[in-house]
Amino acid sequence: MQRPITKRSIVVGERKTSISLEPEFFEAFRDIARRERKHLGALAKEIEISRPDGTNLSSAIRLYVLADLQRRAGA
Repeated sequence: MQRPITKRSIVVGERKTSISLEPEFFEAFRDIARRERKHLGALAKEIEISRPDGTNLSSAIRLYVLADLQRRAGA
């Protein structure tokens, strides 16, 4: 059974914003931040800066999490 998307507030740079992620993606995002010893907001800022135009931050985070998992799996 799919769990609902949850909206969370985070500070990205100097502004507060919200992201909507499935709990599994948020946990993976938080795990990456811990592993890289970064605050969620700092990691989100890096993702935001490098995201393609037209991609919202929540989608960019999902893609970042997927790419991280693929890298670690050797794909």
